[in-house]
Amino acid sequence: MAKARLVLLVSGMSRGSNMMAILSATRDGGLDAEVVGAILTRTDSPAFEVLRAEGVEPIILSPKALAEDYAKRLMTTLSDLRPDMICLCGYMRLLPTDIIHAFSGRIINIHPALLPKYGGKGMYGMRVHEAVLAAGDTESGCSVHYVDEVYDHGEIILQSRVPVMPDDTPESLAARILPIEHDTYVRGISMAIDRIQQ
Repeated sequence: MAKARLVLLVSGMSRGSNMMAILSATRDGGLDAEVVGAILTRTDSPAFEVLRAEGVEPIILSPKALAEDYAKRLMTTLSDLRPDMICLCGYMRLLPTDIIHAFSGRIINIHPALLPKYGGKGMYGMRVHEAVLAAGDTESGCSVHYVDEVYDHGEIILQSRVPVMPDDTPESLAARILPIEHDTYVRGISMAIDRIQQ
């Protein structure tokens, strides 16, 4: 069976650590897939040069520059790349509804909390970890989920948990979760691929 075709979506100034985890897993055999494309929203993203160094030529589609043509261009580009799976890597925008429908069950994301808690519009980065600590939770983690029309709302594929320590700061909690995110995302992608190949 041919390797699954992955397309990565990266927006803004994402540091790209989950993107790198995916690329590494495809290279070392931890993921039976290949990255056939990566779509970025800006050329000055740190992910741009990382992708080039990995032999993946980034495709730049700027929502600001393309304005109302962005959704159409994104759909055309994705269709041309023929992905089996679309993986969001720090992609912060809601995807257009027609793309979600066209690639239903083939778009996934990772969120740095145990969904459905601490998800939704505006819940990203340190805001998530701040909310966990403010609530006094004793555990947190990350969730790999399918993407639908609502932020952080789609079916959960896989979760991993970590303890929240009494002296945690948002930064220390984020640092504990991040390496778990990388492993969980790769395993979640593999599970999602298995579903579509059955």
